[in-house]
Amino acid sequence: MTELRKGYLFGLGAYVLWGFMPVYIKQLHEAGSVEILAHRVVWSVVLVALLLLALRRGRQLQALVRQPRKLAAIAFAAALLAVNWWMYIYGVNSDRVVETALGYFINPLVTVVLGVTVLRERLRPAQWVAVGIGAAAVAVLTIDYGRLPYIALTLAVSFGGYGLVKKRLKLAAAEGLLVESGVLAIPSLAYLIWLTSTPDSTFGDEPHTTILLVLAGAVTAIPLLFFAGAANRLPLSALGILQYLTPIFQLALGVFLYHEPMPPARLAGFALVWLALIVFTADGFRTARANARANQRAKTKELATT
Repeated sequence: MTELRKGYLFGLGAYVLWGFMPVYIKQLHEAGSVEILAHRVVWSVVLVALLLLALRRGRQLQALVRQPRKLAAIAFAAALLAVNWWMYIYGVNSDRVVETALGYFINPLVTVVLGVTVLRERLRPAQWVAVGIGAAAVAVLTIDYGRLPYIALTLAVSFGGYGLVKKRLKLAAAEGLLVESGVLAIPSLAYLIWLTSTPDSTFGDEPHTTILLVLAGAVTAIPLLFFAGAANRLPLSALGILQYLTPIFQLALGVFLYHEPMPPARLAGFALVWLALIVFTADGFRTARANARANQRAKTKELATT
């Protein structure tokens, strides 16, 4: 099997697992959002620590721990990830799977806006058009919902910010996930210990719920590791297309499995989002081809002059 094919399989695995995440979370409806989040953090640390121990990659981790500035950035990334995870769990368990799907549809547009505001990047005209259409979609959906789609916007902004920090840190997937989860593990563990002294804890009450809470670490870590495998083998354009699988699956689950409403105004808002993504993606492909042709011409010219 070629490395490219492995990359596509890893990518499909990651995005399909993320796409069906609402099914897993719905099974934990008896547990509160914070309890699910805390278990997700704690069991992720356990699983990834065992993985790194088996792979004997402790030296890389030790070198990372000795860099205070990088640790501070990782702590900020961990906070953004915690907000993203909590809001996602809250959205699914409050029967707003469709709105969580919207968050991941508009995430690429938010990432572009963050590039302009934080990294001072310049947008191409087509990218400005895509962002404008996306803003119109949010306005339409705000009118439909009677409020800002705050779950979708929080998911998009927090994950976009997390991706921005991760891009600048350039950490390996397993080591990064361990340190991020480790930052959150102490307050998460403290919360779970406190929760066991109250009637609200669901851990240990029923075998079904307890097993699913323990599996939260694997459910969190496996897609991230698959994603790392895909990112190391696939071009960015291929990853960009594959990422739309997750919200497509989530939208389908919300409408067809959980029967969440999709009135005409909401459908129009989603249609605008999809139009913005088409413009955004088409411009990305066009730019990538133009850059490839320019690089080829430069190489040809260099060879001709040598």
